[in-house]
Amino acid sequence: MRKTLLLVPVVLLSACTWGITLDDAGKAVRTAWNGDVSQCQDLGKVTVSVMDHVGPIDRNDIKVRDELEVMARNEAAKMNADTIKPLAEPADGSQPWGAYRCGSAGAPAGNTPASAASAPQTVPAAGFQTYPIKSH
Repeated sequence: MRKTLLLVPVVLLSACTWGITLDDAGKAVRTAWNGDVSQCQDLGKVTVSVMDHVGPIDRNDIKVRDELEVMARNEAAKMNADTIKPLAEPADGSQPWGAYRCGSAGAPAGNTPASAASAPQTVPAAGFQTYPIKSH
């Protein structure tokens, strides 16, 4: 019985990240960290939220921010947006994001590494080509 009681908090804490994954449609949505969306069409606002604490224990801030971005990208894809931009810092596990349609020509600089993977690659004179190991 005592071992079961010790495992309950561990299971509850690990359950916080289950189910928050980037959808296939969300993978096509970039994040404009530099905030330049002047050439884009504004499609609206998305506000997402996750648990930022479990009971008295605060969750890792980086993990919370990552989950908020993943959820915002998934929701923006449902609006046919291809770019999101944070409108404010996260507060109490919630964060507003702007959803935009920039198209391939108006894609803002400073996007996530996933956009770099779709950029045209050049083959060096040595005859080899490099590719990103992981796109996020």
